[in-house]
Amino acid sequence: MEGIKDPQSSYLSIKNLWKSFGSFTALKDVSLDIKEGEFVCFLGPSGCGKTTLLRAIAGLDLQTSGAVVQGGKDISNFPASERDYGIVFQSYALFPNLTIEKNIAFGLENTGRSKSEINERVSELLDLIGLPDQGPKYPAQLSGGQQQRIALARAIASGPGLLLLDEPLSALDAKVRVYLRHEIKTLQQKLGVTTIMVTHDQEEALSMADRIVVMNEGKVEQIGTPNEVYCKPETLFVADFIGEMTQFRGTISGKSLVKVGNTELNMVEHRFSQGREVSITIRPEDIIPLGAKLPAKSGKNVFSAQLVEMEFLGSFWRCKLKSDEFPEALVTADFSVNAVRRLSIEPNQILWIELPSESILAFDFQAA
Repeated sequence: MEGIKDPQSSYLSIKNLWKSFGSFTALKDVSLDIKEGEFVCFLGPSGCGKTTLLRAIAGLDLQTSGAVVQGGKDISNFPASERDYGIVFQSYALFPNLTIEKNIAFGLENTGRSKSEINERVSELLDLIGLPDQGPKYPAQLSGGQQQRIALARAIASGPGLLLLDEPLSALDAKVRVYLRHEIKTLQQKLGVTTIMVTHDQEEALSMADRIVVMNEGKVEQIGTPNEVYCKPETLFVADFIGEMTQFRGTISGKSLVKVGNTELNMVEHRFSQGREVSITIRPEDIIPLGAKLPAKSGKNVFSAQLVEMEFLGSFWRCKLKSDEFPEALVTADFSVNAVRRLSIEPNQILWIELPSESILAFDFQAA
């Protein structure tokens, strides 16, 4: 029906985008589609091109070639002032000499709204972000977390079709970051505004995004839900960058078999041919501790290892294990506090562990 937005339709399309700065190519043929109302994170290490891509979408750094289409309109060559978005920078960029109310109202003053309409909108936004009584104050009188919420209110004041967030939480302490992650996500869902956030923080992206665009060296490595990029990484870079990972060098010996040194492991079915050299990975939380004695009934991929290091991280212990089966690398395993207590696990102990076959993945070989 006309006038009703299709939540599955593409609201923002990036098509074959390239961006060069002199001889340096920052973006290499980037293409992606973002749906109406979706929360998407651009995730990657420093220098991977994620902020350059955000700035190209905003019109702050025009692409060298390629197209940006928003709401069915090609905005590739539009200046930033003619694009429909609100943006929040890492530094918040609040005006220190203006009150909170005037900071929020700043973008509304040239929209043709009356003074009473602007005041009403500012009051509505202050309520929305949970700071109804802070309007008369100045930015310096607020905490970093409160300033971030004010910057967010100013960005959404005019009701933009797109909200851009450039590492908005990186300047805050850990506890405030966790709190504001939830606040921003809740606010975004309430408003239904299509949102793109740039971050290098994997936990931030996994907890907030509907989909994650993982970038590396100017290219898109993988696009998927948080569960997909974490549990089903398509490349070794994605597997290694998101979360912890133990990596081995192996040789394919069967449809679901791989040889690491002299040890043969069962694993998930793969696409590699017999004899192919591969990189094998497993996440620390997938490794199962069986205790000091080998259970009477044990599955495949069960090995003994010496526990050479234990690091307490609150809800779990991060352990380093040395096994004769895998002489080239220590195995990183995360054991819950309950498992460590139940099995009486302690440093330097010889421990039996299981590497579940469904958690072992193979990728094109790359030297660690």
